[in-house]
Amino acid sequence: MENNSQEIARIAYDALDEKLGQDIEILKIDEISVIADYLIIASGNNLSQIGAMIDLTEEKLGQAGFTSKRIEGSKNSTWVLMDYGDVIIHVFSKEDRLFYDLERIWRDGRKVSRDELN
Repeated sequence: MENNSQEIARIAYDALDEKLGQDIEILKIDEISVIADYLIIASGNNLSQIGAMIDLTEEKLGQAGFTSKRIEGSKNSTWVLMDYGDVIIHVFSKEDRLFYDLERIWRDGRKVSRDELN
């Protein structure tokens, strides 16, 4: 399972980065929660960019054989949650990210770099 979650997190990070996602954070939460192994949090500058980030992430993960369990929010949302089971991806507008401050809520998770996912 860990390999799958690492692969999902790596593909998602790369897709978000390719669409110039801002402040992409990977939090390893498997030791503090049963809901997932990783949370990925990223910001977009506007609704168009957020939509592009979500579309590419879903496309790249689909090409690798991973499908989302559900996606909450739409292309017109300022917060979209993509649930891939062991990896949960949050794409926010900058304002919503500051408001909801998931990094504070999940501060007991361990920040990992993209390179640690190899």
